[in-house]
Amino acid sequence: MAEQPRFCVDAVKEIAGKQVFERGEAYHRAGKVVLMSVDQSRVAAQVSGSEIYRTVVTGRGAAIGGECSCPAFEQFGFCKHMAAVALAANATNEEGFLERIRVYLRTQSADALIDLVLSSCVRDPALFRQLEAACVAATGDEAEIRTKLRRSIDRAVQTSGFVDYGGTRAWAADVEEVLTAVAALIDVGRSSLALGLAEHAIDRIEGALPNIDDSEGYCGSLSIFARDVHLAAARASKPEPREFARMLFAREMESDLGAFDGAAALYEEVLGEAGLSEYRRLAEERWAKLPALTGAMRGEKAYSDDYRRIEDILDYFAERDGDVDARLALRAKDLSTPWRYLRLVEFCVAHGLRDEALRRAEEGLWIFEDGRQDDRLVSLAADLLEQSGRKSDAEATLWRGFEKAPGREFYESLRRLGGEEARERALRALEDSLEKPSVGRSRGVVDLLVETLVKERLFTRAWAAVHRHKVSAATEGALARASEASHAGEALKFYVRRVDSLVEAGGAGPYSEAASLIRRMAALRSDTEHLSYLSEIKTRYARRRNFIKLLDADSRAVERR
Repeated sequence: MAEQPRFCVDAVKEIAGKQVFERGEAYHRAGKVVLMSVDQSRVAAQVSGSEIYRTVVTGRGAAIGGECSCPAFEQFGFCKHMAAVALAANATNEEGFLERIRVYLRTQSADALIDLVLSSCVRDPALFRQLEAACVAATGDEAEIRTKLRRSIDRAVQTSGFVDYGGTRAWAADVEEVLTAVAALIDVGRSSLALGLAEHAIDRIEGALPNIDDSEGYCGSLSIFARDVHLAAARASKPEPREFARMLFAREMESDLGAFDGAAALYEEVLGEAGLSEYRRLAEERWAKLPALTGAMRGEKAYSDDYRRIEDILDYFAERDGDVDARLALRAKDLSTPWRYLRLVEFCVAHGLRDEALRRAEEGLWIFEDGRQDDRLVSLAADLLEQSGRKSDAEATLWRGFEKAPGREFYESLRRLGGEEARERALRALEDSLEKPSVGRSRGVVDLLVETLVKERLFTRAWAAVHRHKVSAATEGALARASEASHAGEALKFYVRRVDSLVEAGGAGPYSEAASLIRRMAALRSDTEHLSYLSEIKTRYARRRNFIKLLDADSRAVERR
């Protein structure tokens, strides 16, 4: 039985797309792939294109991932080079060229290998920096290592002006390289030095953030990497716990990138009970100075990161103690927004505190009665009221929410609780609101009205709303499809308009959608009427050759009937 290929070709085609796959196949046939290493779940290669790209394909069978250094991967993901590497890996049983090189190097003398590495250092600055850092770490004194690596961190992180999207990947690679050198200090007994250098790196990365297009999140990833190096160094060096707790707390409170969020839990082993006690004392001291925030402060910029960060810290300790009351009190200190009430009520529900959940939900709705409420809080309050046997109060709560901000979820709940009467009241409320001279979110309201009428199969009323108000194409299309049997004429009018709009837009997708609509129209009128329409539209759009090709097959099918 033949061995199964490493990667499923059909899966590669699906991920890459037909055109990209075919280009990758051509690269493979042309011998542009050099497999560097091949193991159970990872294939690394060099692919010759407009330049030599470093390509990695991971996984096995239909589970395929990886990355490539080419611009196409940066913009679109899975690229032709990755497809080529997958096909090349399927076509070989070898372990890759690196393994052949490994076997060859074992036959060489130590002096020959040293000469080879040194000559490579002259041509490869990255290799030189890597070996320089390893050499200094192994042989230099602490002052020399600190000076050299701090300078390396500064050089890697600094920017000459703004680094745009295209340059961030290379910038991040340089920073990652020097962080790897810092991490290597831990293995040679220099963990205390690595600890301080990791802190310096985090400070420099955060300082560089305003000068980086961080759309891909490189700064955050690098700060987490540096934090992980810091954590490993702390575990190895075992710093004085109370002093270390004070440093960590300050960093958690001040970090822009959040590398030290949840530091007490992350560093629990390093801090020990003494350090954790100091961490908790610092948080409680800061928490006590923060005023309670209420709905009365909603017009002010009352909320700050201090509340979130310290609440998270103290919540960790309270959860560690199993103290639900303390955790509830933490969430009750800042109730300046409907969302904060929602969060508190959800916590109560999750911990079986139903009475407290309902009390807090009603309180939140009352506090913010005059303003914009959180729809989720309204729905949750109604659920809790219904579960408490207060059905009429639940309905009243939903009606207030619906009248302020009509929504599908409110409608469904009202329909379930109030039946046909609630349905009619809600529909009338939507129709009446659209007749007012100035209605915010009117497009959303009319879409909701039509969608609801479609669901209730009130098609005549839905078409009346469409004629009276502007509705989205998607909503009108859904109405057309649902009402073809009873309102074929209305559906046809929409399809005709929609076809014209799609063809005018142009492109393979719109043409395909237009042709699909035209096929649907064929079932709604006689063959003679449909052939006449096809003839007219083919004449009107004769220059749109790709669209006409799609229609020709439809014309022949109708003529054969």
